Amino acid sequence: MLAFEALRAVDERDAYANLVLPPLLRKARQKGDFDGRDAALATELVYGTLRRQGTYDAVISACVDRPLREVDPPVLDVLSLGVHQLLGTRIPTHAAVSASVELARVVLGDGRAKFVNAVLRKVAQHDLDGWLERVAPPYDEDPEDHLAVVHSHPRWIVSALWDSLGGGRAGIEDLLEADNERPEVTLVARPGRSTADELLGALDDEAALAGRWSPYAVRLSEGGEPGAIEAVREGRAGVQDEGSQLVALALARAPLDGPDKMWLDGCAGPGGKAAMLAGLAAERGAVLLAAEKQPHRAGLVAKALAGNPGPYQVIAADGTRPPWRAGTFDRVLMDVPCTGLGALRRRPEARWRRRPDDLDGFAPLQRGLLRTALASVRVGGVVGYATCSPHLAETRAVVDDVLKQYGGSTDGGSTESGSAELLDARPLLPGVPALGDGPDVQLWPHLHGTDAMYLALIRRTG
Repeated sequence: MLAFEALRAVDERDAYANLVLPPLLRKARQKGDFDGRDAALATELVYGTLRRQGTYDAVISACVDRPLREVDPPVLDVLSLGVHQLLGTRIPTHAAVSASVELARVVLGDGRAKFVNAVLRKVAQHDLDGWLERVAPPYDEDPEDHLAVVHSHPRWIVSALWDSLGGGRAGIEDLLEADNERPEVTLVARPGRSTADELLGALDDEAALAGRWSPYAVRLSEGGEPGAIEAVREGRAGVQDEGSQLVALALARAPLDGPDKMWLDGCAGPGGKAAMLAGLAAERGAVLLAAEKQPHRAGLVAKALAGNPGPYQVIAADGTRPPWRAGTFDRVLMDVPCTGLGALRRRPEARWRRRPDDLDGFAPLQRGLLRTALASVRVGGVVGYATCSPHLAETRAVVDDVLKQYGGSTDGGSTESGSAELLDARPLLPGVPALGDGPDVQLWPHLHGTDAMYLALIRRTG
């Protein structure tokens, strides 16, 4: 029932599972009839069903006598939960079918329960591989559609990821498979307030590992609870993907010409990168200004930075209409709003909500924010353009377009408004493999175990 409630919230309210599910689990625990194994099963049912929705829709479609759009959404949610139990878990067939039929009887009525029973009995005739042979077109006939069905991604996203990744079939399949895996929970020890050793010391050896690439990262094992750690409760540490940490670290490590006293995070919400930058800035005697357009998100930034060992300021401000003077800052981070295609592991429902025309909506904002960043940094200072999307339209296309306007070319140049050059970001991420030809950096879930973060570092030269 709990998993069904979560899916209905995702469908009806466009909610995100990672926001809906925790309060439902807490409420169930408070009633006293829900233990850790129940919570783990509910979590797997919700996230597994959302990740595999495209594949399961294809299977269900082959087992019903009408288009899926004519199946009521609550019925389709019950069917999807049942199909995931049958094809994506080790739950015995009879238990999966009977539990789903009982759920349908309680929430939908006897008539629809019979329909659910009939469909799931058809589904149970084959395992997942058997169904994929039946519902996925052959790879040789339509590679993108084959991958879309087998790995449960919309076709346009498969195409976009493949273009960004390059290479042959093996690489894109590894990426799509990684998108369907449960991501690790990664902690960050906020500089000047905690250390990775402190976090590791607060956990059993089997409960956590040091980060792969960031010296501030700690990876929790399955079932690890961040809220049980004192440093997390006190705000000295937090939950932050290691790719996000690497973006902040690379900007902080970039070589400068001249002073290093004023830093800006121009799109700071909800505050993870800002908290890292504030701590790193304090170690050098620098000050961070963290700006966020939405007041409630600016409040989250202020909470994340509270207790920072050095001075900082948080303001609610639109990065495309900045209240600060041009040329003020030595380092500027612009982690721009985007489609979020780099975090599909964490928000699997996003892949079914995004549309190709969303890119057109983000494009002017992304270019405007990068232009603001270049105007805000002084000559000799460095801008970090970052986004949690590997889509070329949100990464290299934005950087290329703005640098052509601002600096003549992506190799550096000048116009009346100034000049700029791309820096090679790869040496600033020591030990991180498979960073490509540069000078920008694209991280990948299947290669680095991180979200697919993108970073370009740009120095203003005149």
